[in-house]
Amino acid sequence: MLPRWSLFLLALLPHALALPGVFVFDDYSLLANSPEWADLWRLEQTRPLTYLTFLLNQWAGGWHLLNLAAHLTCVWFLDRIARLALPANIAWVAPFLFAVHPLLSEPIQYVFARSSLLATLFCLAALYAWTRDRPWQAVAWFIPALLAKEECVAFPLALVLFRPAWGPIAAMLTLSLAAGLRVLYATKVVAGAGSGFAAGVSPGEYFLAQGTVIWSYLLRCLLPFGLTLDPAAPALGFEAGVLGWVLLVVCAGIALWRGHPAGRWFVFGLILLLPSSSVLPAADLIAWRRMYLPMTAFSLAAAYLLPPRAVPVVVLLLAFLSGARALVWRSEADLWREASVAAPEKLRPRLQLARLAPPPESLIILAAAEQIAPGDPAIASLKGKAYLQQGDAPRALAEFGKALAQQPNDPKAILNRGVALEALGQSEAAKADFLRALERDPCQLQARENLLRLGGTPPPCVPTN
Repeated sequence: MLPRWSLFLLALLPHALALPGVFVFDDYSLLANSPEWADLWRLEQTRPLTYLTFLLNQWAGGWHLLNLAAHLTCVWFLDRIARLALPANIAWVAPFLFAVHPLLSEPIQYVFARSSLLATLFCLAALYAWTRDRPWQAVAWFIPALLAKEECVAFPLALVLFRPAWGPIAAMLTLSLAAGLRVLYATKVVAGAGSGFAAGVSPGEYFLAQGTVIWSYLLRCLLPFGLTLDPAAPALGFEAGVLGWVLLVVCAGIALWRGHPAGRWFVFGLILLLPSSSVLPAADLIAWRRMYLPMTAFSLAAAYLLPPRAVPVVVLLLAFLSGARALVWRSEADLWREASVAAPEKLRPRLQLARLAPPPESLIILAAAEQIAPGDPAIASLKGKAYLQQGDAPRALAEFGKALAQQPNDPKAILNRGVALEALGQSEAAKADFLRALERDPCQLQARENLLRLGGTPPPCVPTN
């Protein structure tokens, strides 16, 4: 048995290697857009509790430290739950596995994934209350979990496996229904939501894909390899998807039929995974951060299955792998370079890497990206920016023109063309483009600043949905 004090040391050290941390992908939106207090509680604003913490970070800093603190709190709650729910001789195993598993590195290091950490924290608080026979206290803890991230909506169904207190469970399911309806409404009315109605994939296609994706998640629990920020999407095969779901149902049925506690915790984890991995589509078919909450249950199941003498070796090996993942997370360029190698057919890692690279290297990366997606406007925009950095305004204007032809009403594409026109000395044409960009996005900061510099008058900044 490893000493208890080493639990929090192991939970802290591997992940702390990435501090002070870098911003990646959606993290930049948190820096660019500062939500107002009142906006957090609008009906279309999902995850208000998480965004409240982002607002606090904008005032006080500590973006990555708060993620790490949330993880440490989750480890503490899981330790308390394991002491109550598991035999004393194996209760220590689950929190150690959860503390250091490299599959959990992404939500810890990726600021925008804090919602997974907070939802898990409050679900664990609810589960702790449930195991202490305080079901209505569990209901109270479940409320902030839903306000942090709606993907925990299946949590009350999982509780049925251990203690079917129907009144509190009915109350939690009612809260889950309200949270689910709110998410569906938000994905309908918010442009670019990336899930639900705006996911770009049908519920049926998403469901079939998850039949293989869930097995990818389970495999990484045992063998944590290929944990890139942007993993390769699975093929949308009908036969593979159906077979994957059939095997999952069979395995869950056998686990419940045998009645072993490990089987029940395994099914508990599958239930927690269903909201993000069943019929509600998301733009990314696979994302390792979705395993953070289910991994609590899978760790409890693993405590029954691992030979006690092997646990210290497994924990130390996982801690080493988590440290290696943290070192990759020290550099945004390393993250996207790793992802582009792991998923050479995906466009997004190459675009993100080109954004970070010097102009000559960026143009080489974008030339390769054009082989994947010829005519993609994002490629043309990035090529235009690289040419501008090199002082080649005519070629930049040509690339921005290509992007604008594909997206004639996109304010960023119009802004980019205006920047190229200004670099060519065509001030009046540039002013016209900056004004046209502001007609579509009145609060676009760069367009406003450019227009003012050229003597124009920007329209009032009135945000649009």
